[in-house]
Amino acid sequence: MKSTVVFRVVEFIFRIIGLIVFSYAGVSFGGWLAGLFELPGSTEVYLYRWLFFLLGGLGGFILTPYFTTRPARAIRIKLGHLSAETLFAGLVGLIVGLLTAALLSFPFSQLPNPFGQILPFIGVIAFSYLGISLFVMRQGDIMGLFSALSGRSEGGSSSSWTNLNRTILLDTSVIIDGRVADIAKTGFLPGTLLIPRFVLNELQYIADSPDGLRRQRGRRGMEVLAELQKLPNILVRISDINAEGVREVDDKLVVLARQLKCPILTNDFNLNRVAELQGVTILNINELANAVKSVVLPSEHMTLNIFQEGKEFGQGVGYMDDGTMVVVENGHDYIGEYKEVVVTKVLQTAAGRMIFARVEDENGKKKK
Repeated sequence: MKSTVVFRVVEFIFRIIGLIVFSYAGVSFGGWLAGLFELPGSTEVYLYRWLFFLLGGLGGFILTPYFTTRPARAIRIKLGHLSAETLFAGLVGLIVGLLTAALLSFPFSQLPNPFGQILPFIGVIAFSYLGISLFVMRQGDIMGLFSALSGRSEGGSSSSWTNLNRTILLDTSVIIDGRVADIAKTGFLPGTLLIPRFVLNELQYIADSPDGLRRQRGRRGMEVLAELQKLPNILVRISDINAEGVREVDDKLVVLARQLKCPILTNDFNLNRVAELQGVTILNINELANAVKSVVLPSEHMTLNIFQEGKEFGQGVGYMDDGTMVVVENGHDYIGEYKEVVVTKVLQTAAGRMIFARVEDENGKKKK
């Protein structure tokens, strides 16, 4: 909202400048046109001057933004959709192209006219375009080269260039979830966590909700963001980048992810499906949590604390160290005790991993 107001003020200032400049140009053009027609009286001359004064002022007030502020805003929006890696590669390519054109400008200028006057200018444009195009197309290889050189200069340590320039988009649900802060502390999320302004606005809207539970979730998300910004091993960037013509937050995230060629970190099932259908990479925290859980096989033994009843008759429930629930089929009589159990079945569901086990008696047999 603030940037829109500033843009309108700047546009209005340019309109006034255009009105003044074009009005003066209109007066001069009207006088020149009256002299061209050799009008006999001064009244006709003044009429021509006033007519083109009004036409010039009106045209300047209406048309000035179309070749000043609006093209500049369009360029700014386009640059905002580019990743830092692409911008850096384009800048390096522009510098290389200009240096090449400067080296060739002297030989070109020695050619006979008109080639000696035209070719240096054409060389600047052509080599600048070729430099930008080449470096942007091969930006991955160039960043990898910088990464390797940086790694050698640090005595063989792993370079952080590629990681620092890896952008990951965060959605609202994963911020509210809170586990992203714990994962970031471990160093498994290298790079830049990009939070668009519209995600932050949605989070603030949830934090200001009249519903107590939603308000608590929103405030928790704000605390998670503050915690992420304090971590030394990760960069959190809040950006005004936006997706034009899209209203829904999830749709904006998918569009931005495609434009920036970066993944989305989420635990939203619907966003996961929609993004995958459009070819966007998804980092799902729920899938990560399931992947790092301990792997157990049928007939495997473990010691478990059975501390509550199960849903079915005679069942007890315990939890492994990673939080995986284990249903002990005959564990009701051992609630509150540590017992050795044997795994009978492992089920992988959409909600996670379910493990079923039975208590063994003193003779090593499964208790009926």
